[in-house]
Amino acid sequence: MPIEDKTQISIRIPVGMLANFDRIAHALDRDRTWVMLCAFKSYLDGEGGHLLEEIQGIEELDAGRTVDFDEVLDKADTIVAAARNKRHAKVD
Repeated sequence: MPIEDKTQISIRIPVGMLANFDRIAHALDRDRTWVMLCAFKSYLDGEGGHLLEEIQGIEELDAGRTVDFDEVLDKADTIVAAARNKRHAKVD
């Protein structure tokens, strides 16, 4: 993992979950913090990352940074038409 500024947090987790982190850390010859950081990163790479993308999208909508859907469709139609014309020109 890249070196970044760090801060300390306090977290309460079930005893059994902590024991599992400890078992994994022992098996990998790593410390518990390393294992927990991997778990946090995995969450942020998956479900958490998807949520962050949705939050960003909502923030952009709220700020008025949008693209008109009809403009997008018009652009797509233009691209498709150009591709068809190019393909038909090669056939003729």
